[in-house]
Amino acid sequence: MFTGIIEAFARVNTLTQEGDNLNIELESALARELKIDQSVAHNGVCLTVVSCNDKLYTVTAIQETLEKTNLGLLKVGDLINIERAMRLGDRLDGHIVQGHVDQTAKCIAADTLDGSWTYTFEYDSIPENITIEKGSITVNGVSLTVVNSIHNRFSVAIIPYTYENTSFNELKVGKIVNLEFDLIGKYISKLYLKR
Repeated sequence: MFTGIIEAFARVNTLTQEGDNLNIELESALARELKIDQSVAHNGVCLTVVSCNDKLYTVTAIQETLEKTNLGLLKVGDLINIERAMRLGDRLDGHIVQGHVDQTAKCIAADTLDGSWTYTFEYDSIPENITIEKGSITVNGVSLTVVNSIHNRFSVAIIPYTYENTSFNELKVGKIVNLEFDLIGKYISKLYLKR
């Protein structure tokens, strides 16, 4: 379980194919605090640490993960948002995030405003995956508030702190991002659709 509050960046150091799996070696200041078998969200995808040292650590993404997320599009040098699993008893500063990406979306607009940024995303319509005005959404692992929610499209407003401390500062129009829709909203949608 995660909160969508990004702890650090990780930069892709190497990508190694092993059968259908992709081993992703990452460089991060957080690497020295990690341990083998620990869950870490990478652009919102929960992956297990399989090796680590002072500056580098490795996670493995299986074929299903590569097909359903943007991790299969990674290149050496790419910046990734990372967050360790939350500890029981910690404050929930973002919202409840599972680290299970529902689908990807494309950034279709990136607007610089006077002191903030607005990004708009478009995704394939799936009945259970909806946004609501002022509801929660996770984009590349970042817990955000939805603005301008319409059918299969929504926007988010980014403050300077989020822009500087997440990979939003590298996000361009046309880029593919991971989405995890609000857990409570998904349950309600599923129940409603069964009626």
